[in-house]
Amino acid sequence: MKPITKEDLLQYKFLSAVRYAPGGARAAFVVASSNEEENCYERRLWLYEDGALRQLTDLGREGSFLWLDENRLIFPAVRSAKEKKRAEAKEEFTSYYVLDVRGGEALPYMTLPFAVGSIRLLGGERFLVTATVDKNRPLLYAASEEEKAAARKAREEKRDYEVFTELPFWSNGQGVTNGNRRLAYLVVREPMQITPLMSVPEDLICQTVYEDEILLAFVPWQVKYPLRGFCLRGVNWRTGETREILVDWAVCPHGMEVAGGKVLLMGTESARHGLNENAWIYTVDLEAGKLEVLRQEEYNLYNSVGSDCRLGGGRQAVGTPEGLYHLTTREGNAVLHLLRPDGEDVPVFSGEGSMDCFDVANGNLLCVGLYGMRLQELYRACLGDEALERVSRFNDAVLADCYVAQPEPLTVSSRELEIGGWVLKPKDFDPEKKYPAVLDVHGGPKTVYGPVFYHEMQLWASMGYFVFFCNPMGSDGRDNAFMDIRGHYGDTDYVNLMDFTDAVLAKYPQIDPKRLCQTGGSYGGFMTNWIIGHTDRFCCAASQRSIANWTGFYGMSDIGYYFAGDQTDGDIYETPEKLWAQSPLKYAKNVRTPTLFIHSDEDYRCPMAEGIQMYAALADLGVETRLCLFHGENHELSRSGKPKHRQRRLTEITDWFERHARK
Repeated sequence: MKPITKEDLLQYKFLSAVRYAPGGARAAFVVASSNEEENCYERRLWLYEDGALRQLTDLGREGSFLWLDENRLIFPAVRSAKEKKRAEAKEEFTSYYVLDVRGGEALPYMTLPFAVGSIRLLGGERFLVTATVDKNRPLLYAASEEEKAAARKAREEKRDYEVFTELPFWSNGQGVTNGNRRLAYLVVREPMQITPLMSVPEDLICQTVYEDEILLAFVPWQVKYPLRGFCLRGVNWRTGETREILVDWAVCPHGMEVAGGKVLLMGTESARHGLNENAWIYTVDLEAGKLEVLRQEEYNLYNSVGSDCRLGGGRQAVGTPEGLYHLTTREGNAVLHLLRPDGEDVPVFSGEGSMDCFDVANGNLLCVGLYGMRLQELYRACLGDEALERVSRFNDAVLADCYVAQPEPLTVSSRELEIGGWVLKPKDFDPEKKYPAVLDVHGGPKTVYGPVFYHEMQLWASMGYFVFFCNPMGSDGRDNAFMDIRGHYGDTDYVNLMDFTDAVLAKYPQIDPKRLCQTGGSYGGFMTNWIIGHTDRFCCAASQRSIANWTGFYGMSDIGYYFAGDQTDGDIYETPEKLWAQSPLKYAKNVRTPTLFIHSDEDYRCPMAEGIQMYAALADLGVETRLCLFHGENHELSRSGKPKHRQRRLTEITDWFERHARK
């Protein structure tokens, strides 16, 4: 069988955004692929109908869409010479094209004078649209062409500097966001009318539509997290009548959906388990203006199963008259549940693997998933039937005749906890031989590893490594108490990882304990930094997009000013010793492990200063080390970074392993 290689990543297809047309007779979805020559990704729309698949677009820039009716959809694109000229001039606009899926070319539909964040059809040719604006020029979209040109010129002249006046001042994947506000608009296509439904300094959190009323959850001030209160406004999109429903309600909303004839708000007060606390489900009493708890949920309402073989999102929850269909993570699997109107939450599909996004219509389920150690494909089923039928074969060819290591489950007892994980055997495994191995630690920490295809792990298995991974305390997939490690980073989670490593070595004596490698990103990078400061058992390590110093992270990260204190259970002013005690940098003097650091200069989640501090400490102490810094990449390098950069990242890590584990 052929080994999986770094280059195979360029051949993978990534599916997302599956959505039924009104009536449920057909559905559309997005397929993305790598363009090695341009070092980018191309996205195209596809149609699913009567069990068959058909490509709808082919320019490679169609990454989202909206159904207008059962036959027509619109999608944003830059196609005409005029639009290309405006884009080159860095004008802000969004042009939509309409496509009849029964045949014909895509035709111009409408152009909006700002960069659209989301769009929702209300009825006829009326839309609910969100967009991000500058609080200092919130009405720039309505300005004259001369005023817009002057604003672009002023922005160009300020390219060499930034002015920060608030928190957060930047955001990972978005760049500098200082002064940005997310607002909602009612758009009528013809004649074009744009009516703001909010005003600065209001900032939209989430929205939904119930009957004729647009419901907007927002904060009426500069956004500072954790949110201490939010407001809910209702706007009748037919009459324009506006009313304030909730004012300064002490819940942080995660989302709103209409299901089972009710308006549901998912949110948390963060009082029991901090910022990572799983949301409760509330019903919104629109007349009385209050929230009522429907379900005190202990599990999440989304998919947190990690993989480096996705690109793009999709629906995690769908409201229907029967209730709210939603994804939830249980142990290492992302499964589908139904929250009924009475608050009962029942499993709908509980298969092993990851349901990445889905839609339901007429008793049918259509989803994108990672199942059977395959790459993403499209699946269908009748609701209530646990058997999924695969309806696409986008990735069959690239994995044909390749060695795909099958995850072997392993559960260990550690500090009175049952810790679940998996082991991948190396290609051409011979029980009489000795092999190197890799411990891979996931990010989050509130995410999980599961029995799904992970390219980097399969690459290392094909190269002759055992690969093992688990979900220590702090991980998702279980209740709030299990994921809550506030004030105890590097404590039970570290012990769980070491106990799991011991159990793997005991069960697989073919692993050479002197050739253990270790890696991880984000929280996994934090844990890599922590591990090398507390044990010398690994022959080498690769720390990716890590945290080294909570006190530095506090002021630099886009989430640092609220996340650092919450997670360390400390205060940078009153109890800084708590932040420092849980900082891997404090223990750098103990490090003897050769360590590679991978970071990106536009990572505003775990800023590059974190990796650089740890690298500098090891270099200063004479420990073998290396830092690879990627320009123009952010925290998502390993998942959605440019194709060539993702390959180079893997080259850096695998070369480091080979250098130290093959001695």
